[in-house]
Amino acid sequence: MRDNSFDRTIERNYIQKWRFLIAEYEEVKAGRSATFRRVGDFYRHHGTCSQTFRKYYNRYLRSGAEADLLPQRRGPKWRERRQPEGIEAEIVACRKRGMNRYEIHAALREQRDTVPSPSTIYRVLKRHELNRRTPAMREEKRRIIKDKIGELGHIDLHQLPRDMFLVPPPSPAFIISLLDSCSRLAWAEVLTSKKALPVMFKALKMINTLSVTYGVQFAEILSDNGAEFASRNKPEEHPFEAMLIELGIKHRYTRPYRPQTNGKVERFWRTLDDDVIEGATFDNLEHFANELFEYLIYYNNFRPHQALGGKTPKDFAAAQTQTIRSAN
Repeated sequence: MRDNSFDRTIERNYIQKWRFLIAEYEEVKAGRSATFRRVGDFYRHHGTCSQTFRKYYNRYLRSGAEADLLPQRRGPKWRERRQPEGIEAEIVACRKRGMNRYEIHAALREQRDTVPSPSTIYRVLKRHELNRRTPAMREEKRRIIKDKIGELGHIDLHQLPRDMFLVPPPSPAFIISLLDSCSRLAWAEVLTSKKALPVMFKALKMINTLSVTYGVQFAEILSDNGAEFASRNKPEEHPFEAMLIELGIKHRYTRPYRPQTNGKVERFWRTLDDDVIEGATFDNLEHFANELFEYLIYYNNFRPHQALGGKTPKDFAAAQTQTIRSAN
């Protein structure tokens, strides 16, 4: 008796049907079909809809494997809804450090392959009666700093107002800043273009300046998702991304439309605006660049920082380095 347990006739018919549909669909899209003028007519004639057809079509385009044209097996839904082991304890621990659900989601995503959605994290917090932040949580989040110099750097780009110059530059001027999360040591440079290549050169200059002058060796750098910093598809071909790869620095990204994730460098912009830019007038861009250089020396070496307990960034970095050496 013939064993039909491994008969692939249905699969072959299914793939043959999809080969025909894909070829005909591409003819319609190219405007060469003699049967259909629009893709809507194509969908209705074959008894399907755009969502179903494009789900399989896009899956096939990504992989190129005909096996992706077959219906995918899926286990029971209750298995998918189960949370990974120990995830609730991690969510609670992050919450006690003052993090909100989106920050918890981003932190878990760096450590786990499968993480719950922000709404699920909120339900976990509500179940543990942690959905409202306490004053202790707020204080803990304000107090938290990175333990090591160079563990995380914050970088950002800021456009300068034209009315601060007596002789404005011919094109918009920008300032780019790099700040160490632990010590608040910072450096900034002026540039006249926000394209990726000049941004990369200025960023490299700032990394070298902080390294040579203050001994900061960055392990990670956090930036927003702007085109001058980020290219998720081909990072090795993007100037800034390629530079970080060559230096062995991990690139981290902020959550889109949420500048609070890069809050330390945003706070530095406010300090720079209060101390240097607001109410001042500069002859030209070169004059401002000289003033900026002098201010950065003052900021790093002489200006007490409230978040560092009244120490200057340079003194705090020296104390942290001495503590690490003593521990070793």
